Amino acid sequence: MLKRLRRLALAAQGLHRTAAFGRGRRGAENAFHQIGYVQIDTISVVERAHHHVLHSRVPGYRPNHLDWLLKHGRIFEYWAHAAAFLPIDAYRFALPRMERFRSGKERWMRSRDRNLVQSVLDRIRDQGPLMSRDFEDPRQTKTGWWDWKPAKGALEQLFMEGNLMVVARDGFQKTYDLTERVLPTNIDTTLPTTAEYADHLIDTNLRSHGCVQLPTITHLRRDAPLRKAVAESLLRRVAEQTVECLKLEHGQTWYVDTTLWDTTQPALRHPIVRLLSPFDNTVIHRERGQRLFNFDYTIECYVPEAKRQYGYFCLPLLHGDRFVGRVDAKAHRNEGCLALRHLHLETDPDDGFLTAFATGVYEFAQFNGCDHITLERTTPQRLKKPVQKSLDSCMASLAHKP
Repeated sequence: MLKRLRRLALAAQGLHRTAAFGRGRRGAENAFHQIGYVQIDTISVVERAHHHVLHSRVPGYRPNHLDWLLKHGRIFEYWAHAAAFLPIDAYRFALPRMERFRSGKERWMRSRDRNLVQSVLDRIRDQGPLMSRDFEDPRQTKTGWWDWKPAKGALEQLFMEGNLMVVARDGFQKTYDLTERVLPTNIDTTLPTTAEYADHLIDTNLRSHGCVQLPTITHLRRDAPLRKAVAESLLRRVAEQTVECLKLEHGQTWYVDTTLWDTTQPALRHPIVRLLSPFDNTVIHRERGQRLFNFDYTIECYVPEAKRQYGYFCLPLLHGDRFVGRVDAKAHRNEGCLALRHLHLETDPDDGFLTAFATGVYEFAQFNGCDHITLERTTPQRLKKPVQKSLDSCMASLAHKP
């Protein structure tokens, strides 16, 4: 049953076959509607998470596709469990969080100076879209990299309250404009009831993950009435037989859409290897990954170097329906080199894996603007020679293709 759940989960994420959502910009837009959000992250050791996640699912994806989707109102930037891009039709369900910020129920606060906040809002209303660097910083000193200038804090406050939206990005410099000038007119802006919000969370999680557990649905949701509504709605759906409740060993309880559960998920004939982002939707819930895939994964960039086991920025390796290891990678873009600093495999690979891994690494290198690959270290160490041989063979064969 667990293997079947894994296939269901990977199919929901578009990782069960190539081009499950289509290709290019259209494929990226389809991916948003299916997986629900894409997390934004600043780490650029390899291509940033929001581009990496889409590349893993959409052949032909390019970073400018994301810019286009944002500019044309197909997606919007806000907050999921972290900063994220979301499909525009999910905007209504960001309203409860915005309302909590406006009412002061959320503890997060970037600016307590309401006069400054109002003046920033008025200036954007009068002058049009602005970035934080368009505002002067009256202070002489800063206390640290996290100490934003007052206007930037006001911009973020207005953004979280829903008064401003991000209309464009220049790297990590955001351009803000009034929500009323950005949000498409056909978007429903009525505040959802608690029951509607609960149903939205269940629907989104079942669609994007295939199989879910209650703690995943309510992850980081501190609103007690909402958590209760989610639990009650799940039980009601089980009673109505639209959701199947599966009891596994060790007390695990999983919920799946009954229609999807009755649909056979075929095994992959020619499994490929994907180098996923540490912030990929499939692995971001670490406990879920442990229970579903028996894959114990921790990102170690926040761990002191002396205590790291695998490396600074290890990418989970997905082969078919199994996570088989991780690789600490770094793109040296100026030199055009993707360095595999530490490849760690859980089990001995066969020839099929080695070929698939080399192909996956080559495609990932190209996505990162690199045309050659170096392998520095493997665990177990005896795997370095066969892995290097597969990489060399792949590079040689692909180099001769027109």
